[in-house]
Amino acid sequence: MDYKNDNEFDKNQPNTSDITEITKVEEQSKESINVDHTEENSYAVDATFTMETNSFVNREDQEERSEFEPTTEATVTPGMEQTRTNNQVDQLNKKKQNVKGFASTLAAGVIGSVLTLAILPHTDYIKNHFPKVETQEAISSQQAVKPVVAQPTAATSNSIADTVEKVSKAIVGIVNYQQQQNNFYGNPSSSQSVESGSGSGVIFQKNNNTAYIVTNNHVVEGARKLEVSLYDGEKATAEVVGTDALTDLAVLKIDAKYVTATADFGNSSTLRPGDQVYAIGNPLGLDLSRTVTQGIVSATNRSIAITTSAGNWDTNVIQTDAAINPGNSGGALINPQGQVIGINSLKISESGVEGLGFAIPSNDLIPIVNELIKNGKIDRPYLGVGLADLDQVAQMYWQNLPSTTKGVILTNIEANSVAASSGLQVKDIIVSMNGTEITSSSDLRKYLYTKVSKGDEIKFGVYRDGKQITVNVKLAD
Repeated sequence: MDYKNDNEFDKNQPNTSDITEITKVEEQSKESINVDHTEENSYAVDATFTMETNSFVNREDQEERSEFEPTTEATVTPGMEQTRTNNQVDQLNKKKQNVKGFASTLAAGVIGSVLTLAILPHTDYIKNHFPKVETQEAISSQQAVKPVVAQPTAATSNSIADTVEKVSKAIVGIVNYQQQQNNFYGNPSSSQSVESGSGSGVIFQKNNNTAYIVTNNHVVEGARKLEVSLYDGEKATAEVVGTDALTDLAVLKIDAKYVTATADFGNSSTLRPGDQVYAIGNPLGLDLSRTVTQGIVSATNRSIAITTSAGNWDTNVIQTDAAINPGNSGGALINPQGQVIGINSLKISESGVEGLGFAIPSNDLIPIVNELIKNGKIDRPYLGVGLADLDQVAQMYWQNLPSTTKGVILTNIEANSVAASSGLQVKDIIVSMNGTEITSSSDLRKYLYTKVSKGDEIKFGVYRDGKQITVNVKLAD
């Protein structure tokens, strides 16, 4: 390798004055850059980057000028070069500042929004400054349609279903089997028992080995055999304790081993129209056993004229709109407490009539039931006469009656009866008993069975041969 001498090397280098001038310009530029860096010291990374870039640019400019334009660089005054360099640096710094300002503003906005969304829900700011908005949101959430779901049924101690379930165990079905002649094979002496009807009953007492059932007389009347169907499906043969056709009541008994529950009687005198009641029985037979129907007490102390095998009788009843159908007879009418306040007995079933059912009040049937258990029958005063209402008899049989068209005509008189021994005669028309007006056979029976007792004497007001007379009758002991 060839080396140049010192003179050749010196020829290619700029002179000392030029170097001095260039050096001064560079130092001034560096001082300017250092000043700018100090002003932007809050953004250290950006300041360092700016310094390096400016230095790099200035060095390139210096090298180009020293290599290609040495004469021009030498003629430029230090003040002009310093001004140009400062202007370039100022423009770059302004651009940097604009970018930095926008970026910092954007960052501050984002951070502020995040802090607001994170903190506000945990403060009372919205409640205090926007109460209406919160209220509207609450109302909107209340009005939102929720899915419909099945809720569990809550069982309560006073549930009517629990009450009915308990009482239903004391309700029985009763089937009446009667004797029927069988002449199919030409043997008139053969016969068999066939089902002739059915009804309901209520187990009200259990004593030792015997359980007692109350029902209607017309349910058991004429029976050769009575079969009782119990709550659990067991069947038992019932025996008649006693019947009373006039009040349409009967008492049966069965073996107590079949019985698991009994019903209690309530006080029917406390009933008022509008009280809730429930009828339990076997409408249309055992296939619909222990059917429950709901209604109210429509009226109390109704008097209904009925025709029985013992004669006509005005029965005191409770009127209800609870559905009572054939087969319900003898079943229970209960209150919401599960007490039996009546025995369902009859209904009016004329065309166009609905909701007219009747039950014998518990206060009326309890004395009858007790007497049937004790004596097997109702022991009432006895006259020994046949009766017919005067207004139902043809006028050709009337005698001259100047002041009345109502009363009871005697159609027959039994021999050896108190009526025969007292002088009463057939065709006598009774119009009063002890001064009380008698207009029908029901009036006569009610007075005889409720107002007087055995051994009492009764003064009958009687029309005979068109004249009114008094006949005294002493009742047998």
